[in-house]
Formats: sequence, C-alpha cells, structure tokens
Amino acid sequence: MQYRVEGIVIRSMDYGEGGKIITILTPTHGKAAILVRGAKKAKSRHGSLTQLFTHGEYLYYRNSGLGTLTHGEIIESHHVLREGLELTAYAAYAVELTDRTTNEDEASGYLFMQLLACLRALAEGKDGPTILQLYEMKILEVSGYGPIFDECVSCGNTEGQMALSARSGGVLCSRCRYKDSSALVLGDSVLKLLRLFRRMDLTRLGNIQVKDETKVQLKQAMRLLVDTHINIPLKSRAFLDQLDKYPL
Repeated sequence: MQYRVEGIVIRSMDYGEGGKIITILTPTHGKAAILVRGAKKAKSRHGSLTQLFTHGEYLYYRNSGLGTLTHGEIIESHHVLREGLELTAYAAYAVELTDRTTNEDEASGYLFMQLLACLRALAEGKDGPTILQLYEMKILEVSGYGPIFDECVSCGNTEGQMALSARSGGVLCSRCRYKDSSALVLGDSVLKLLRLFRRMDLTRLGNIQVKDETKVQLKQAMRLLVDTHINIPLKSRAFLDQLDKYPL
C-alpha cells in the first residue's frame, strides 16, 4: 500500500552500507518507520529527507512493518537546529521524548502540530528551556497525565499557597499537603506559569520571558511531573543536564 504523509523526522539511523531508517511523526498515521535506500550516498536525492528535525512530505510503500521511501519533498529543513550544540540538544530532547512516548500507527494531529511549533520556536531563538517545559506539558496531556493546577486535587480549595503533588496529579492546598510529604511548594509566579502552560497552545506562542529564579523552580516542577508519569531514561536529557552543569 502506498502512503503520502506529512512528517517530522524524530529518529534517524544508518542501515547497511548506504541506507538509513527514519522514524517520522505524522498527523494522520502516528509514527512510521521508513527505509531510505542510498540515503548516505553523496548524490542521493533523498539524503536530506533523512536528517533529524526535517519537516517534509514523504511518499512510501508499505505492506506491513517497515516502509520504503519512493519520493519526498522538504517543507522545512530546520537546518539551524543542527548547527549549534545547544539548539541541537534542545531539539534532540523534544524528538526523543516524542519518540519514546508515542506508539506506532497512533494518529495525533495535535501532538504533530505541537512538536512542529516547538521546533519552530527553538529555530527562532526563543528560550530553549522554557519551550521544552511547555512541550513536556503537551506530552503529559497527550499521555493522559495532564496535571490540575486550578484547585486542590483533594478538596477543591482554590485559595492560599499550593504544593505540587505529582503522584496526586496536581496541586494540594496547605490543608491537604500532609497527604504527600514529597509535594513541592510552589511560588505564586511558578504556579501562574504552570497554569498558563497547561492552557497554552504552542502554535500560538508569542514571546515569553521567565526570570532566572522562576526558571529554577519551574524546572523542578516539570522534572517532578515527567519523572513521575513518564519515567523513561533519555540520552538527550542526560546531555542537557551536562550542559546545565558546564554551560558553553
């Protein structure tokens, strides 16, 4: 069967002497694994379509399992994301997180558009850590773990200081905080941002600026949520942590 799909390359690996196998995220067919013959050859017509972060149109043939590319066109190369260490690290985390949390043939037009918007925002030079945290929130939503920030998940109280209880799926008020001794007490500015992240569509993202002290707790909060509900070791995140320790 022949397929024509829009896709973003979220994984690319060598295959044999001259080929590559790519995994693309599509809005209509979920993830698709495609063999691109001769992709590593200097004169390959399709080599550029196999590069990580590429947004393109892919025509491939598949009966079952692995597809075989017959034609393709680049829509956006996102080449800037492959030209600097920091940008590459941010984008690599976004696509690896996507790859590890989505299933084959599980269509998600929403997630496709969120990933595309994430890569575009990174390419435009918007704040990398904040963009990734926004995207992590979208991954949590799509995975069924979207947290509740507007009220206490235990009693419904909306007043007073809140603490994030990842295992409870949202925030606890001061009266209910005893139910989770590991809950992270949130500053007002961080809670406001988390509420904004929960509602925000990355495709409508404007300029966003976050104070350094807010970024620290925001990272703690999102790390707590992702580690509790996703809990998948990612090479790209380990590398980002190294960049934090030893900035360029």
